[in-house]
Amino acid sequence: MNRETAFSIWAGRNIKKYMKSMFKHLLPSKRDSSIKPFCPSDLRIYCIGDVHGREDLLQQIHSNILTDSSDHTGRKIVIYLGDYIDRGERSKEVIELLLTNPLPDFDSIHLRGNHEQSLLDFLIEPDIGQTWFSYGGLQTLVSYGVRYNKIPTSSNDLQVLQTELKERLPASHLEFFKKTLFFHSFGSYYFVHAGVNPRLSLEQQHPDDQLWIREDFIRHTKAYNKIIVHGHTITDEPDFHHNRIGLDTGAYQSGKLSCLVLENDTQRIIQTNA
Repeated sequence: MNRETAFSIWAGRNIKKYMKSMFKHLLPSKRDSSIKPFCPSDLRIYCIGDVHGREDLLQQIHSNILTDSSDHTGRKIVIYLGDYIDRGERSKEVIELLLTNPLPDFDSIHLRGNHEQSLLDFLIEPDIGQTWFSYGGLQTLVSYGVRYNKIPTSSNDLQVLQTELKERLPASHLEFFKKTLFFHSFGSYYFVHAGVNPRLSLEQQHPDDQLWIREDFIRHTKAYNKIIVHGHTITDEPDFHHNRIGLDTGAYQSGKLSCLVLENDTQRIIQTNA
């Protein structure tokens, strides 16, 4: 092979490499591209954000869902993102309502929030109450008829309250809490209470992150394998991003309980009246 032929072959190969490199910069990366919204055909999903003891708002959103879903003849699913209890005054009534199967033509999926986990932890280790009570646990105790004369501070105070909650918590409510799920997925959506650890695949997620994570997840801008639908972090309105949708609109104080409606490739919101 003469020198001119060898140079032509070398130049041709390197021009191809250069062109491929240019196209990589011009075209969007598959790795970072947004996930397209997708639900299985003939399925409509209603996903409700954090309730926090607002049984009145839960009643209202159920009524809104029944009206909204009256035209849908296919399968209907309602997904609750957790945090049914604490902060609001009617935690017990929220659980009682959920146990009555208020949307009888729907498949219901109840996820676990960090507040349900705190109640379950308190039933095992009373000293956890000191932390739990700081973010709404005392309201839950009162809703179950547990009374206290002063803010509990000692281990003995916490032990007394734990014992009384065990006595007053209906077995059906405890079973409900224990059966809640950490996550669920349909189509291109991954439903979870708080979010996911961006450093791990969705298959490797740990329950602690799914219940508690906030800043690392909220700040993450790259796409996941699915669109993450979550609560836990309060925003004034539902928070739409290409990689996640936040549904906690602070119902216990704002009066605004939000529900995401998913069907085929569409996304829309219904809400209670603020």
